[in-house]
Amino acid sequence: MAASNSSFDQTSAVAAEAKDGEDFSFHVFSSSAELLEKLHEKWNSVKQQPYPAMYSSVYGGIILDPAMMVIPMDDHMVHRGHGVFDTAIIFDGYLYELDVHINRFLRSASKARIASPFTFSELKSILIQLSAASKCRKGTLRYWLSAGPGNFLLSPAKCPTSAFYAVVIDEDFAQCKEGVKVMTSTIPMKSPLFATMKNVNYLPNVLSVMEAEDKGAFSSIWVDEKGYIAEGPNVNVAFINSDKELILPSFDKILSGCTAMRFLQLAPKLVEQGRLKCVKITDITVEEAKESAEMMYVGSTLPLLPIIMWDEKPIGNGEVGELTMALSDLLWEDMAAGPESQRIPVPYA
Repeated sequence: MAASNSSFDQTSAVAAEAKDGEDFSFHVFSSSAELLEKLHEKWNSVKQQPYPAMYSSVYGGIILDPAMMVIPMDDHMVHRGHGVFDTAIIFDGYLYELDVHINRFLRSASKARIASPFTFSELKSILIQLSAASKCRKGTLRYWLSAGPGNFLLSPAKCPTSAFYAVVIDEDFAQCKEGVKVMTSTIPMKSPLFATMKNVNYLPNVLSVMEAEDKGAFSSIWVDEKGYIAEGPNVNVAFINSDKELILPSFDKILSGCTAMRFLQLAPKLVEQGRLKCVKITDITVEEAKESAEMMYVGSTLPLLPIIMWDEKPIGNGEVGELTMALSDLLWEDMAAGPESQRIPVPYA
């Protein structure tokens, strides 16, 4: 009888909610002008616009009004996740490592079977002009290539063309000098095909970070099915062992980060100084990794973040390592005053 009463109560509650819903109505916007006014209400209350400029190939130009920085709902990147992206840094008025990021962007697009509507040089020109129009001197430049808008089918075959979007994000960032703690992720990592392609399917990455935050950690570490270290949710990971060897996990199953590649080019300077024994890329087990003297994340927007605790156990002595900060200094010096091949001046008006 109790079960029957419980069922009756739930049914009554649902019926009551349905009845209440009869009186709930939505506003119907009668014109685009009215809708635009509503969108502006949101952005007019923001003290500083976080997105000073956007490019859209759908519009065919640069957008400065944040209320209009939108993409079509029937874009296959939105409803099917058929898109790729990449990110570059704007630092003191220079675009850092833009060429290598665009090259990786186009490789990802090729793997995702998305044809770019623009050549390499055209993409580069758009991104430089967008950065200039934004007037942003420090932030990130994020860009996407989508299979394009056109329908809600699985196949993009009937979509008229692919679409390119880019946004400048005005954000401050500084050298990371405080260490963070991480945990081993229980969320399954992506297969090599998707992990080596920088695509927009980031649900595993999102869930992995949320899991870490739930446990009081900054982020997480993925371990492959063989017990080797893979990567973080959106960064590479590096270790310095007790023999002062700098080790990065092999890139055959993970994304080869542009910053990690530059990191590998700069780190030998510490070998020349006798501070590091060597720099190598190899498979490293969880057991070996947890015995490291120092550990760090490596990624574009960091570019290096010290890790001092993993699964509630300290890395080394549990403090930010001297060699970690020396490597961080190399990256920051490269961002601030590296060669012309790494830094493109933004031609602000």
